[in-house]
Amino acid sequence: MKVVEVLRMNGGDGDISYANNSLVQRKVILMTKPITDQAISDLYCSLFPETLCIADLGCSSGANTFLVVSELVKIVEKERKKHNLQSPEYYFRFNDLPGNDFNAIFRSLGEFEQNLKKQIGEGLGPCFFSGVAGSFYTRLFPSKSLHFVHSSYSLMWLSQVPNLIEKNKGNIYMASLSPPSVIKAYYKQYQKDFSIFLKYRSEELMKGGKMVLTFLGRESEDPSSKECCYIWELLSMALNELVLEGLIEEEKVDSFNIPQYTPSQGEVKYIVEKEGSFTIKKLETTRVHWNNASNNIENINNDGYNVSRCMRAVAEPLLVSQFDPKLIDLVFQKYEEIVSECMAKEKTEFINVTVSLTKKK
Repeated sequence: MKVVEVLRMNGGDGDISYANNSLVQRKVILMTKPITDQAISDLYCSLFPETLCIADLGCSSGANTFLVVSELVKIVEKERKKHNLQSPEYYFRFNDLPGNDFNAIFRSLGEFEQNLKKQIGEGLGPCFFSGVAGSFYTRLFPSKSLHFVHSSYSLMWLSQVPNLIEKNKGNIYMASLSPPSVIKAYYKQYQKDFSIFLKYRSEELMKGGKMVLTFLGRESEDPSSKECCYIWELLSMALNELVLEGLIEEEKVDSFNIPQYTPSQGEVKYIVEKEGSFTIKKLETTRVHWNNASNNIENINNDGYNVSRCMRAVAEPLLVSQFDPKLIDLVFQKYEEIVSECMAKEKTEFINVTVSLTKKK
């Protein structure tokens, strides 16, 4: 499986689209807003640039994409008015993998710009937008062309499924029963990918440029702990039920692994300091409950349904690359039942790690 070819969120605006099933991601953007606000404010007030170039990496599509842009603009406009300056020209670069629904972003741009001008009022500088298709584990922008980089709920995705020397039998992700070699391979891939990400962004950001990155993470030092792996363990249970029913081959489950790694604060700090291009200004964790998953009004109180829809919007393209597309509805029906049972018994939360970085030189 080539991750760059199959990893994407469900496009469009239908029942199983990412746009309609990403309230967790929206809530996390708002929860981490104080860190983002401080970073963009510090950047603007240290440079007072006439043009301001901002990249959103792993932008996906839908309201969350524009939420990030509007919140950044509001902070900059507030600061420039304090200093009685002219509004800068804004250059926004939306990045995601080639399979992303960029069309949905650009179809919505006209309405978004109108709303933004109404919110900001007179004096807003011109805004320019472009889409940049490609992996953020490669170079994406010209040298020293960016002022600010934002990424939320994207960097936990790896560039590839780790090279496993042992099968991760019965699992689709790291789990308590996974062989130690599997855990080690996942961490090795994460170390490599995050180091490369930092290197390339340091080349693209100008001196003093800033990044705010948020990703699914964990508080435990155990990378296979329940707090970060449980959501995928429950999906593997749904797939294994279909194996027992003879609808999916056992080998297909055993050979399928999710290309994701959820780091701890300590792991993030270690890799940033080892790579050496950035200074950490802020590093913290937050929590969000699984039930903040979907904006489907009819099922607002059906936690299992909402979580299932949220995860389907994220995972369906990956699953379709390995399993019969005709079985996907059944997979998520079973997943919904398993998640509902789990959430009725215990507290279920996502852990988020947010880091604010400044380029050294």
